Amino acid sequence: MSSASQELDQSAEPHQSAASSRGHVAEPIASETAAECLKDGPRGALVLASVSVGLLFIGWLAFYFLLFMPRGSIG
Repeated sequence: MSSASQELDQSAEPHQSAASSRGHVAEPIASETAAECLKDGPRGALVLASVSVGLLFIGWLAFYFLLFMPRGSIG
């Protein structure tokens, strides 16, 4: 070990998680408030997944019609 890394090891304090400090932890909420927030479900995730699948399908169609169809049938 180099002397610089030994100095860092000796001067470093033990690591503490951010969750150990009350200032970094969210306050508890009522179950009614949580239900209100979650009633619509994961709308953003569904939109993102739909857009991703749509772009993937459009890319597949582009490959099919622009690359494979002009080559003709096999055999």
